[in-house]
Amino acid sequence: MISPQQTALLIIDMQYGFVEPDSPLCIAGAAQTVDACARVLSKAREISMPVVHITRDYASDGSDIEAVRWALWASAGKPLSLDCAQVNSAEEIAPLGPCAGEYCIVKPRFSAFFATKLDLLLRRLGVTSVVLMGTTTPNCIRTTCYDALSLDYNVAVLQDCTSSRTPEVQAANIEDMRVIGAHIFSSEEFLQHDVSLVPDVVGDMRAEMLEFARED
Repeated sequence: MISPQQTALLIIDMQYGFVEPDSPLCIAGAAQTVDACARVLSKAREISMPVVHITRDYASDGSDIEAVRWALWASAGKPLSLDCAQVNSAEEIAPLGPCAGEYCIVKPRFSAFFATKLDLLLRRLGVTSVVLMGTTTPNCIRTTCYDALSLDYNVAVLQDCTSSRTPEVQAANIEDMRVIGAHIFSSEEFLQHDVSLVPDVVGDMRAEMLEFARED
């Protein structure tokens, strides 16, 4: 069975620059997930899950921004940088800010694992499973999900704590992650059952491999 202490809650890109409606990088639907995300975060703290806050933070000259995002970023006031007129655009929205003992990682690209210390941190903490929430589902949630699966973590996604630019995009990406092996569940299921519903796919596979080795 998955234990809360070996399962990390990853909060991805829930920053003012992605959530506030007047931001050029605003994700439709992100603001509507804030309350559910806050309830999940509170529960995770209550059951002593490791919590990792993962955000974006761009240099004022744009030297670390993705090439595909450059034109929009440069023409729209440089959101998520110190030069942005919305001074708090890179900060996590107030209900989801970090508490003492929680971890903060700035990622340079979509996946929370790409060019970050996240994998090292999780392994040092003894984490074997991750629960994902944040925005956007087809970009940062999905790439983080696939990288986590590739690194042999059990992966769960809180579907009502993630958001996309349209409901159709959201549904398609949630289904793709479910088919590839992520456990999809809701914030209400998490509040009622924490991570007990998440199957230990990786642990079960390793147990079966050991059994096969003994039989040989």
